[in-house]
Amino acid sequence: MNSNELLETYEESTQQLAGHGPRNVAVLKTAFRSIDGEVKSDKYGSGAVIEDFQGQMAEFLGKEAAVFFPSGTMAQQIALRIWCDEKGVKKVAYHPLSHLEIHEEDGLKELHGIQTILLADKERVIELEDVTSMDDDIACLLLELPQREIGGQLPSFETLRQISAYCRQKGIKLHLDGARILECLPYYEKSVKEVCALFDSVYLSMYKGIGGIAGAVLAGDEKFMAQSKIWKKRHGGDLISLYPYILSAETYFAQRKDRMAEYYQHAVELAAFFNSCKGISTVPHIPVTNMFHVHFQEAPDRIAPVLIQAQQIMDIGITGYLKAEKSGCMFEVSIGDQYKLIPRGKVAVTFEWLAEKMKSL
Repeated sequence: MNSNELLETYEESTQQLAGHGPRNVAVLKTAFRSIDGEVKSDKYGSGAVIEDFQGQMAEFLGKEAAVFFPSGTMAQQIALRIWCDEKGVKKVAYHPLSHLEIHEEDGLKELHGIQTILLADKERVIELEDVTSMDDDIACLLLELPQREIGGQLPSFETLRQISAYCRQKGIKLHLDGARILECLPYYEKSVKEVCALFDSVYLSMYKGIGGIAGAVLAGDEKFMAQSKIWKKRHGGDLISLYPYILSAETYFAQRKDRMAEYYQHAVELAAFFNSCKGISTVPHIPVTNMFHVHFQEAPDRIAPVLIQAQQIMDIGITGYLKAEKSGCMFEVSIGDQYKLIPRGKVAVTFEWLAEKMKSL
């Protein structure tokens, strides 16, 4: 498979199905166009530029306080450490495909000495019975909404209510890995405050669905957030200035926080196009957020030439990579601002072409 050519044709296409557009310096330049150059920088976690944004996010999420972190990895490890210290139990539970388990080089275990209990099968979300059947005494349960590694799947809102009630009854803290929690709201038909009220602490990414440069917000009660500031300093997260991340986050948050229903509707539409092609399926079949996975029954070296040709002929970026699987290959789709810019007729023609090509494989 020529992975370089697949990526090149994707990046050279003038229109792309997913995302908000290229992640280049323009992301920062665009955000700063309307910002007064006299705005004072934050300094080591203090100053109006960071404190005002933290207050805004705390109110938005329905929590007493919030702190801006350089990364979600830092924020979440700190959240779990605080809950473990409070209970005196160095055990937490989460999904086997949690970001903390598969993408962070065991940071939680190596830096904090925290043991992890893995709940549920890899192919599905955590359900109430997974939690109630735990034998281990844990300090905190982490739920990722949506569960990215299985196509952005979600438990029902009633399941969330039941898990929350059970955890409070048993003295287990409930932490929300809500990097993409805004993307869940159209499906749940709930406000962000209604969802976050079920959790003791909440993490929200400022660059994933929001499209900022980097950074994360951690929110909870006053005591918890005071502890998080201490741990932020210990982790080296109190940079002398974070304003490029904060101001860009504030700009794109304001632009995109109310577009999630549109992204969700477009994801459902696009998934239907993929599912109309022989040998292609999506997980979930009907998306529950703006995210889903596209699976092919053929190996990457069979699929890549077809996608390269499609991207060259149609000038639409479908994907820049393919991940090999036992029974074929896949890639992830996360809908943003770009999809609505492509005429629907052009999308339809692209998938008519792709459907014909897939028939011959």
